[in-house]
Amino acid sequence: MEGSENDGNVTPIAKWKTEFSRKFQYFLDRSTPHTMERWLGTLAVAMIYVLRVYYVQGFYVISYGLGIYVLNLLIGFLSPKVDPELEALDGASLPTKGSDEFKPFIRRLPEFKFWYAITKAFVVAFVLTFFSMLDVPVFWPILLCYWIFLFFLTMKRQILHMIKYKYVPFDIGKQRYTNKKSASSSGTPRN
Repeated sequence: MEGSENDGNVTPIAKWKTEFSRKFQYFLDRSTPHTMERWLGTLAVAMIYVLRVYYVQGFYVISYGLGIYVLNLLIGFLSPKVDPELEALDGASLPTKGSDEFKPFIRRLPEFKFWYAITKAFVVAFVLTFFSMLDVPVFWPILLCYWIFLFFLTMKRQILHMIKYKYVPFDIGKQRYTNKKSASSSGTPRN
């Protein structure tokens, strides 16, 4: 037993923290296959945050920072793990012909980590709205316009990158093949 020597020196707070961490990880592991439910929960958390900001009519700088962080996470989610531009310099590249080796799209930021980071960001931003010293007075329409400008500029660059290197970051599902019967096997006799 590894921890049996130090069990007497463990403080109750450390023991509680370890137990909480273990239970939290258990629930995270259990939620992994339930993608739709996780995202609906995140949407609910985001709506609670939006209602809080709307209700107090403030914390626009925190909302702007949250928006920039979410945009950064989105770029990581849409980007390949290995950037084709950097790979082209090394000599290896994505397949461009049918005879080239197939390389599946692997995200730089996997979906689960993307979901977890966004949910955590909304929870932290919600907690920050309870500290009045963080409510910096700003003219929020300028922040909103600047964020929209950044969003479109960044998405344009990302979409052009996708087009240039011919990758699609979305899994539309497994390709299905239909049984098409040829004329010879349709049941009509051949002459």
